[in-house]
Amino acid sequence: MSNVFGLIVSGRLVQTDFTPLTETTFIITIPETESINHAAVFLTGVAPLPAGTAGMVYWSWPDPAAPPSWQLLGHISNTKPSAIFKISNLKKLHELSAENKIGGAFGQQQICNYAQIGISIEPESNVELLASSVAAETNQYVTFAQKMLENLVNFVASFSVTQEQMTPTPGVSYIPLNTLHTWYQNFERRLQQNPNFWKN
Repeated sequence: MSNVFGLIVSGRLVQTDFTPLTETTFIITIPETESINHAAVFLTGVAPLPAGTAGMVYWSWPDPAAPPSWQLLGHISNTKPSAIFKISNLKKLHELSAENKIGGAFGQQQICNYAQIGISIEPESNVELLASSVAAETNQYVTFAQKMLENLVNFVASFSVTQEQMTPTPGVSYIPLNTLHTWYQNFERRLQQNPNFWKN
């Protein structure tokens, strides 16, 4: 499956020199990652993926002290032959919690001083399983954020007073309650549109 996958990183030439590790796993090295914001991975059209499979796309930051630890970015397939991934928001290895690391996705590897993208050809059912687990996790975040915001608004509202009830207190700032309500409505709207907007 030589030259089946391609990679585009802004300001660089197209790369198609993915190294096969096994019949179903491939990696490519990306030097000088400091300026990378996005990476586009695609099927070149040389050959389709085997029927019923998808290419799960992984990212690994360089770590001079440890073998690669992979983060799942998403997937490509015959019906979705390309994808653009935002790399600049990914957490560096030392910031990752254990549950976000995928250590053995590409077997036992040597220490690498460059970032890498890996592609693992897997059954499409793995993609569907991943999509449902990501959706469930996203729903948990949205629910948590909404409950936390409601709690904050209710807590602050419990201290509200009318202008006639206010006693001037030097050095104390007051915020109109409607300002907090407007902020809450805007935050909730943005959360509904994109549950990950706060990561930017």
